[in-house]
Amino acid sequence: MFTGIIEELGTVASLRREGNVARLAVRAEAVRGDLRIGDSLAVNGVCLTVERIEPAQLWLSMMPETLRRTTLGTLHPGAQVNLERALRLDSRLGGHLVAGHVDGIGAVQAVSGVGEERVLTISLPTDLARFVAPKGSIAVDGISLTVVEADGTSFSVSLIRHTLTATTLNLRIVGDPVNLEVDLIVRYLDRLVHSSGQSEGLSLERMRELGF
Repeated sequence: MFTGIIEELGTVASLRREGNVARLAVRAEAVRGDLRIGDSLAVNGVCLTVERIEPAQLWLSMMPETLRRTTLGTLHPGAQVNLERALRLDSRLGGHLVAGHVDGIGAVQAVSGVGEERVLTISLPTDLARFVAPKGSIAVDGISLTVVEADGTSFSVSLIRHTLTATTLNLRIVGDPVNLEVDLIVRYLDRLVHSSGQSEGLSLERMRELGF
């Protein structure tokens, strides 16, 4: 489990395919301090397992499902990635609960604003639309953000100076793909409603009507 608060910008050292598996090497310093083999590390919002730790870089593997459902397969040497270690139970929850399981891929549709604030409009897969509403939480490339507007096909997020300097969103331009993970609590509540026989599911707006 993660919080969506990025700890460090890492740099891809290599990405090589070995059959159906891809081996990813990332150069990092801050997150490497207390990591152990077998620990979880979120890379652009994708929960991966640390397989090898070297003095200058970390090695992680990606299975075919990860390559199919996320943007990690498009990484290249030199690319920057958002890194976050797994949440400790004695830590503050500064963002929102993020599982590191990507729900879908969106694409940047528009970038507006300059200087210390920027607004990104991102396309939204149809099957995720009911989970995304204004003032709700969403993880974009592993970054915990608050939705500004949502219309069922896209949503917008506002980026403050810290987010622009501490994450990869400062580099995103129109057309770039991004990993999306909807609010975990909303998804589980939706599943609970489905299992109780309410076929329409549970939208974020309906949750608010019910007092959540």
